[in-house]
Amino acid sequence: MQRAKPLRDAVTVVIAGELDHFAAPQIRHELDQIVGDPNVIHLVLDLENLTFMDSSGIGVLLGRLRALQARGGTLSVKNMQPPIEKLFRLSGLQRVIGVEENKKGGRL
Repeated sequence: MQRAKPLRDAVTVVIAGELDHFAAPQIRHELDQIVGDPNVIHLVLDLENLTFMDSSGIGVLLGRLRALQARGGTLSVKNMQPPIEKLFRLSGLQRVIGVEENKKGGRL
């Protein structure tokens, strides 16, 4: 996971590889460090290099979304690969997590 420099009250984080049962605890911990910063209101996850996500990953995203929403913040994702886009559609995540336009111009 790579953290980009914050832009005002927003932070972009790049998540690569797999967000599954094995990786979820570490990624959850790292995201909690960011979400725990009271100056961070908007968290954007760049998922361009995320190759796989299971229900553990969904739980990580939803937990951070709830924490941000509790203080008026938002969570959004961008640059999803087709398998991740499909997971978002099938699970309905795109209805609760903001989806920004992909680099190629596509959007869910």
